[in-house]
Amino acid sequence: MPEDLHRHATLVDQHESPRPKTVRARHAASLLVWREAGDATEILMGMRGARHRFMPNRLVFPGGAVDRADFSAPFATGLSHRTEAALHRNANTKLAHALGIAAARELLEETGLSLGEPPALDGLDYLARAVTPADSPIRFNARFFCVHVSRVTGTLGGDGELDNLRFYGMAEALALDLAGPTRRMLEQLRAWLVMSETERGARSHVLVLKDRGWRME
Repeated sequence: MPEDLHRHATLVDQHESPRPKTVRARHAASLLVWREAGDATEILMGMRGARHRFMPNRLVFPGGAVDRADFSAPFATGLSHRTEAALHRNANTKLAHALGIAAARELLEETGLSLGEPPALDGLDYLARAVTPADSPIRFNARFFCVHVSRVTGTLGGDGELDNLRFYGMAEALALDLAGPTRRMLEQLRAWLVMSETERGARSHVLVLKDRGWRME
């Protein structure tokens, strides 16, 4: 290579920014607690504060990352066969258990509501999964569960991580400026609620929000 071309190539290499490494997505679980309000449906949600690195100032469902202790934590009743089978499309038995425990633990920590101590996981239904885009500096591989309010006990309070914590009407929530994944999970819940038990049990695939688009697994 001629000397001037070699010098130019060297200068280009020196000024190119190194490609950032993709952050590994942490396993996480979120829980949509829902209830009937006349002819409408309400979902428990709260606002993440401005201090949070991930989705600050956003209305979200209770949830968070799976902890190491979740893999061995006790439970009163395990996941239903339907929910565990759906989770097994992307998680082994130990991880499926940890995801259910994480959903129950985060619900208690963030809202003061409980699935029991130890928690009863058989009321959880698996809605969908969402993976944070690869270019994000903080990433989660999150499973979204839903549970009817009749399966929880306690008084709304929690650790203060979520502000404006209350039950939001489906239409009210969807009219707000929601993050894309949050909006899509509400839409998934709305579709799930109109299914019969037979239809819910016959679901052969689970929707996954990945690379900013839906796919099936």
